Amino acid sequence: MTRGFLSIVLHAHLPFVKHSECEDSLEQRWLFQAITDSYVPLLDTFERLAGDGIPFRIAVSLSPPLLEMLTDEVLRQRYKRYLENLIDLSGREKERVRGNSRLESLASMYHTRFTRIYEDFTGKYREDLVSPWSRLERSGRVELLTSAATHGYLPLLLHKEAIGVQIKAGARAFRRMFNHDPVGFWLPECAYVPEVEPYLSSEGVRYFILETHGVLYATPRPRFGFHAPVMTPHKLLAFGRDPDCSKQVWSADEGYPGDPRYREFYRDIGYELPLEYLGNALPGNTRVPVGIKYFRVTDRKTDDKDLYDPEAARRAAWEHAGNFLFWRNKEAEYWQGILGRRPIMVAPYDAELFGHWWFEGPLWLEFLLRRMASENQQVITITPSEYAEYYPVNQVSKPAVSSWGYKGYHEVWLEGSNDWIYRHLHHCQEQMIWMARKHKRATGLLKRALNQAAREILLAQSSDWPFIMKSGTVPEYARNRFITHIGRFRQLIKEVENGAVDPVFLRQLETWDSVFPDIDYAEFAGEERLPA
Repeated sequence: MTRGFLSIVLHAHLPFVKHSECEDSLEQRWLFQAITDSYVPLLDTFERLAGDGIPFRIAVSLSPPLLEMLTDEVLRQRYKRYLENLIDLSGREKERVRGNSRLESLASMYHTRFTRIYEDFTGKYREDLVSPWSRLERSGRVELLTSAATHGYLPLLLHKEAIGVQIKAGARAFRRMFNHDPVGFWLPECAYVPEVEPYLSSEGVRYFILETHGVLYATPRPRFGFHAPVMTPHKLLAFGRDPDCSKQVWSADEGYPGDPRYREFYRDIGYELPLEYLGNALPGNTRVPVGIKYFRVTDRKTDDKDLYDPEAARRAAWEHAGNFLFWRNKEAEYWQGILGRRPIMVAPYDAELFGHWWFEGPLWLEFLLRRMASENQQVITITPSEYAEYYPVNQVSKPAVSSWGYKGYHEVWLEGSNDWIYRHLHHCQEQMIWMARKHKRATGLLKRALNQAAREILLAQSSDWPFIMKSGTVPEYARNRFITHIGRFRQLIKEVENGAVDPVFLRQLETWDSVFPDIDYAEFAGEERLPA
């Protein structure tokens, strides 16, 4: 008897990084690492499950910047060279550690892994990592969502027109890739304000995901808490995150990835072996992780790590899949009795958690879905839109302003390290809105310049830049990217105002910042009057 539903939602996103002038920039590797560690392994996992007839359902959000990078020919070719360097390095590692049987086994594991990913990317997928998701969707196993154009933090964009363009351009990019309207929308950082709703509704979106308190603090108070969606005033369904699902998988203190048997993320030969030996595996002799890691977590409180044991990690993934399923069964049984209807447990995660941050994550997910199919009848997987078909009538309520960031609101994206960006961003948005209204039917070079200005302001709006400034990982890069896009925008607007657009400069920007070929600057015109 089915007592409840589990809805796993994976959000795959990276900021748009394409340095045409630099073959192997450090930040470009964010994409290459995510493809190698997460995207290809997840695709392989879902395809094997589908091939074995496992009846799973899962939702996957693919952000527009990620889709643009996955379909960029320059980045595809660079990714192949990245893999070729890893195959070469892992092959040399097999020779370097010869005589140590455990290290030999691990080096061979990585060499086999990188070689297979290269063969899958160039052979099975033909360098196309978008179409496989479309095939999985058509098979009925995966439901695809979109997100905002450049993952802008919508509550802080100020102008409704700017919010609207982020949503419209994101939905249009999704249609270009998948040939249908997006049924679901991933709000960047799960950040909600009521102003997003009319734009989501106009794009055919039916639901979005919120942090737990975004639903719990809705008005009026939801009768079923976060175990059922609420219907918003614009007839959209808002699903709240299940905090227990999050804590068990994601918590730094309690989550599964901290188990001593799992692979240690931070011990990587890119930091430990001589630079001259690592060679082309590093970008410009800069020490970065290369993805070859020989140690396990062991104890998070010490740097003294034991060697990684893949079989022990595999057993841990099997055990943790069973543990997660045990608690979902208990949760469903309890809440069905309380609520009088089958609850939904929404489990949204960054897709990059599975494989990149948590090496065994795809294996854990595979074990979970297989065990649900073979051992369990109380909880089944479902997508948010399918749940709405089971329960088409839901309580009408206004969600609370919220995000899934630290403390649950906007603090991460608006604090001392990054608050300076907004005066520039809002001023440029006002300029873009004014220009869009002044030149409603531009053609030729003027239209191209205004479209590129729209691209630059969208790229400046990315939530990744203030997040990186706050987190302190590569803050100088984030500041430079923001300043660069604002500077390019201002130069284009200046040329438009002077009636002297430089075609060489424009073509250069169209090559460097080649997102959204179907961008429409006129959408910034929005309403005829700026909001008060």
